[in-house]
Amino acid sequence: MRLFLHKLFHWEYWPFGIVYIPIYFLWAYYALRARTIFFFNACDPKIKNGGFFMESKMQIYNLIPQRYYPKTNLVKEKIPFEEVEGLVTAYKIDFPFIAKPDIGLRGSAVKKITNPEELKTYHSKADFDYLIQDLIPYDKEVGIFYVRFPHEKNGRITGIVAKEFLIVEGDGCSTIEELVKANPRFEIQLKALKKEYGNQLKAILPQGERKNLVPYGNHARGAKFLDYSHLISAELTKVIDEMCLQIPEFYFGRMDVMYSSWPELEQGKNFAIVELNGAASEPTHIYDPKHSLFFAWKELARHIGYMFRISVANYKRGFPYLSHKAGMEQYRLHLEQSKKIVNF
Repeated sequence: MRLFLHKLFHWEYWPFGIVYIPIYFLWAYYALRARTIFFFNACDPKIKNGGFFMESKMQIYNLIPQRYYPKTNLVKEKIPFEEVEGLVTAYKIDFPFIAKPDIGLRGSAVKKITNPEELKTYHSKADFDYLIQDLIPYDKEVGIFYVRFPHEKNGRITGIVAKEFLIVEGDGCSTIEELVKANPRFEIQLKALKKEYGNQLKAILPQGERKNLVPYGNHARGAKFLDYSHLISAELTKVIDEMCLQIPEFYFGRMDVMYSSWPELEQGKNFAIVELNGAASEPTHIYDPKHSLFFAWKELARHIGYMFRISVANYKRGFPYLSHKAGMEQYRLHLEQSKKIVNF
């Protein structure tokens, strides 16, 4: 009941379909103007479906200059495990590393792989293509939303979200499970944590020792999102703009970035892209607990407005919208893929 009330009075936990009800009407308005609900296809023309669904992460990484993201390689579904081991060796990806679906779903099926046995288990269960990726050696993460219209030489940052990982700190007498239960945000993840860690949750952390139980900046996995948009600066905008201008036909999306320190990030040093998302990107700074649902609706409307205007501009430049038949087929495939990821 305590967790139910916590979710009820914090809209950030509400189902996606409820939060987005007003946005559906706005989308319908834009669809009427564009004469298709699949106008987003023209938003980021070099990304499949504009990055709205069924987009390959590997395809997106291949658009980004290599120096901006960690070593990453694609593993095809159900290839012999010996070939997977060969890829790990050939690309010099050291344990521990990250495994995640090539076509993902809000952080689902992302796992830190610490040894060959865990990799073999992941590979045997995965009924989808997935990526193996070097761990990024930085401990801070932000999501940076970038917008540029096709006629503009430079873009802008429209929002920044910082991410607090699911980290517990020991007091010398409480078990990890008890520390998790002390925080409703963490306790919501307890069922998944028990599957991941089992009896390790019964261990007692020494006083002051911190343990990151979910090393992924994903809201659905327990991370807390904080609005850092007040840190948008000319220096940071220049760094992000210079990088995004090197990504062919990229105009709208959020990049998740890990970095060492804020001053270094503003100087373009010691940072790496975790992922880059296109038309389906959310301005995730809305999930800061201090923000109201009305603030969230305002920001969602603002960013979908950007996406619509960019799509129309690119359509006029010769990039087609997705046909209704093709769009519905892609949506069907998206539902199938999502089911695989969730079941995993």
